[in-house]
Amino acid sequence: MGRGRRGFLLGYKVHIACCTSSELPLAFMVEPCNRNDKCFIQPLLEKLKSQGINFKTVLADVQYDSAKVRETVREYGAEPVIPYRKCSKIRNALRVGKDFIVKVVKRLVRLFRKRVSVERVFSRAKEWLQLGHLRVRGSQQAFIHTCLSFSAMLVVALTAVKQHKPSLIRSIKRYTT
Repeated sequence: MGRGRRGFLLGYKVHIACCTSSELPLAFMVEPCNRNDKCFIQPLLEKLKSQGINFKTVLADVQYDSAKVRETVREYGAEPVIPYRKCSKIRNALRVGKDFIVKVVKRLVRLFRKRVSVERVFSRAKEWLQLGHLRVRGSQQAFIHTCLSFSAMLVVALTAVKQHKPSLIRSIKRYTT
């Protein structure tokens, strides 16, 4: 959100579900950034299920910390790996400190560290596919731009697999320059 000549301008936020091993997008939504992140966990999980994608865990950042989100994830048969806020009274819970060090049971820490795959997907989309510099107006155009960006990522992955080079499935630079 920023300030423009005509007042406040609202941006868009991309909510994404991705595979932690391949670091490829599986489902996404583009919504105005003034809506709470927690509203989009159920629609994303529903998109995954409707595509026949099964998942065992759902990794999310602290913005998704709520009992309702955790219950929604459990309804889909998955384990929520979501850190609790600092002000939470729950002891021995997954937490992320100021220095981004995750503390709690080692199994949960190992799982939560895979959440970086979402950040890598966004990093590639912003750096190589201009997702961070939208030059369009309106939610439909933002959705189309995001859809094209993620489609390009999937085309690169498919091309790498077809060329028998699976190690290059995330190499947008290799296929675009």
